[in-house]
Amino acid sequence: MGMEAGLAGAARLDAQPTRLASAIDAALGAVLDDQRPDGHWVYELEADATIPAEYVLMVHFLGEPPDAVLEAKIGRHLRRVQGAHGGWPLFHGGAYDPSASVKAYFALKMIGDPVDAPHMARARAAILAHGGAEQSNVFTRFLLALYGIVPWDAVPAMPVEIALLPEWFPFHLTKVSYWTRTVLTPLLVLGALKPRARNPRAVGIDELFLAPPGQLRVTARAPHQSRLWFAFFRTVERHVRRLEPRIPARLRRRAIERASAFVRARLNGEHGLGAIFPAMVNAVQMLDALGLERNTGEYAGARRAIDRLLVDRGEEAYCQPCFSPVWDTALMCHALLETGTLQAIDAALRGLEWLRPLQILDLHGDWSLNRPGLRPGGWAFQYANAHYPDVDDTAVVAMAMHRADRVLGEPRFADAVERAHEWVLGMQSRDGGWGAFDPDNTCRYLNNIPFADHGALLDPPTADVSARCLSMLAQLDPQACRRRGSPAARALDWLLCAQEPHGAWYGRWGINYVYGVWSALCALNAAGMGMEARPVARAVDWLHAVQNPDGGWGEDGSSYRLDYAGHEPFQSLPSQTAWALLGLMAAGAVDSPAVARGIDWLLEQQRADGLWDEEHHTATGFERVFYLRYHGYARYFPLWALARYRKLRASGSKRVGFGM
Repeated sequence: MGMEAGLAGAARLDAQPTRLASAIDAALGAVLDDQRPDGHWVYELEADATIPAEYVLMVHFLGEPPDAVLEAKIGRHLRRVQGAHGGWPLFHGGAYDPSASVKAYFALKMIGDPVDAPHMARARAAILAHGGAEQSNVFTRFLLALYGIVPWDAVPAMPVEIALLPEWFPFHLTKVSYWTRTVLTPLLVLGALKPRARNPRAVGIDELFLAPPGQLRVTARAPHQSRLWFAFFRTVERHVRRLEPRIPARLRRRAIERASAFVRARLNGEHGLGAIFPAMVNAVQMLDALGLERNTGEYAGARRAIDRLLVDRGEEAYCQPCFSPVWDTALMCHALLETGTLQAIDAALRGLEWLRPLQILDLHGDWSLNRPGLRPGGWAFQYANAHYPDVDDTAVVAMAMHRADRVLGEPRFADAVERAHEWVLGMQSRDGGWGAFDPDNTCRYLNNIPFADHGALLDPPTADVSARCLSMLAQLDPQACRRRGSPAARALDWLLCAQEPHGAWYGRWGINYVYGVWSALCALNAAGMGMEARPVARAVDWLHAVQNPDGGWGEDGSSYRLDYAGHEPFQSLPSQTAWALLGLMAAGAVDSPAVARGIDWLLEQQRADGLWDEEHHTATGFERVFYLRYHGYARYFPLWALARYRKLRASGSKRVGFGM
């Protein structure tokens, strides 16, 4: 039996070149069909049940005439993604989550689902069995307070006067992340005005509470929060709550004007505040509470921005958290350049030309408060989000453009790459790493304030983003890491220090260690470190150790648990298998049996149309809170891995000559 299995495996490997060519051609044809007429790619970006549920609840908060057909489609989506446990998870197949479950139940009841329907009864039983709606997080409590279901005392105090604090103060909006800034600032206004949701159908959810919801008080300490810090901030909050009624009306008006001016200056037209759904919804509700007429340009544009995120699949509909065109297009261009056919290169060049005018060259966004002398030069993640470019997208775009110039043998994109290089260098944090949107966003004590029970208030340097920036620096200048004290050398030191004892790196923006290892190994390769280097060898050993028996790799959102003690086997997934393969090949392990088995798994799993199935969330918005399913990940990452394997095997080389 063992000999037969070995012979079968050998036969598959012998046939691999032919299968590889067919698989690459099929995948290439499929993704080229996805290219938009103007040259870009954008795929659906799916989160969990909270986003479509919040869309429904926003409509009823505003008292808009609901679209019955759309609500019915959203209802079908919410029912389909309900977990076997009766509640709703944060990622496909995940554990019960209290806030997602409360919002989904509330939305379905608002849509008109009878409370005695089987799926509603199961949801209610699950919520009550897990401690009731009392277990909801701060943002859910805020929504329930707007609906009058729980008292405002159940929400940690965040007075709008925060908007007037000086920058040196321990809590200031410049000290938190871009997403916190855009989500929280309109909430400050709403918390001050305390509008009541119109709720024309007068729907409530008292049945989800173990005790009368009117008795609910402040949240308990979250698991990530320090006992001492939390106790300190809870004491501060109690004093703030006592002082708040004594705040002079003139000061409150001034604070509301300051906060609302911040939001209105960044409304971003039909792309929305911060170009992310939670901030957009809060901005629209803030404008409504301020009394803006709904036919005004500001309000109408902000409201349309939300509807643009809707995805209608015919029978079902849901709402995306944002668009991902820059990310999708840049990564697709890397995969196509790796494929190397004339057709693929032409498509990649069209994609890069589409990206070129989206580079932000004139507007100094919020990041400039910490880097006032730095010229803009980055790309945002979305179609338009000029106040909030990020270094991750910027590095990926710049590397693709630089790579295209090498293919063309001419500096077509040199100016754009140089501006991106300048901006990324300037965004490096003092410790040598990079956060995604802001430099030195490291006031970690702020994650202990009662309002921060989600633990995602900040944007500190992370291994995956820092690795991508190092990859860019080393691709543009292969000698960059050899100059003592240079930004690249400091980044390399930072990344090596971030390697965990088991040999992997933590993945902040992708699930999880497989993503982190892929990112880091690409950077170490670009920096000139080969398999003989101990950090590289340890990471390769880790990837070998966590490979599944079927040849693929997999990991889910539970790997972000605070008590996570080591890799837990999970089913193989196309995007994560591709990351592991790209990481191993960057390390020089192209000829290893692990790579051959991983490639074989991708070939076996490919559908007849050239693509791969992947229902699971493999990306991270915020650890333990918010996960993402990029519908493009199972398209371009497997294609990229297969194309790289073919190229390296054909050339006999073990060296990847690019940063990614």
